[in-house]
Amino acid sequence: MIIMIAAVAENNALGENNKLVWHLPNDFKRFKTLTSGHHIIMGRKTFESFPKPLPNRTHIVISRQKDYHPEGCIVVDSMEKALAICPENENSYIIGGGEIYTLGLPFTDKIEITRVHNSFEADAFFPEIDLEKWEITESEFNKKDEKHLYDYTYQTFFRKIT
Repeated sequence: MIIMIAAVAENNALGENNKLVWHLPNDFKRFKTLTSGHHIIMGRKTFESFPKPLPNRTHIVISRQKDYHPEGCIVVDSMEKALAICPENENSYIIGGGEIYTLGLPFTDKIEITRVHNSFEADAFFPEIDLEKWEITESEFNKKDEKHLYDYTYQTFFRKIT
């Protein structure tokens, strides 16, 4: 199954200057739990935003740069090539950024969103989720606290069968 996973603001903001504009430790834990042991697909800028490759995951980086070969990563030049590398009977995750989410949406079966209940200035945005094509199957609200400056909701969407 191809799954998109993202933390997204009310205005679909993802981040600015290749950084998240919020800090939600519980979301990081959820991301780690869901993606560990799986293939993760990302754009070059998203990969470069990490201090080092994420442990216990196969990194597939989409880049148009011909000479781009970060250690420990598989580099391809299209979403189709990235998806072809992923095992057919396992979950694989598309983890960003904005352009990669847009490219990956037509291939996605499930979306895991952490909806951050605020709007932010940003230069990267998640594509609009068309509720004619997607349905929310789970929703879990979380109140802000001393470690989380914003309320947030975990939302699971599945593509509607047509």
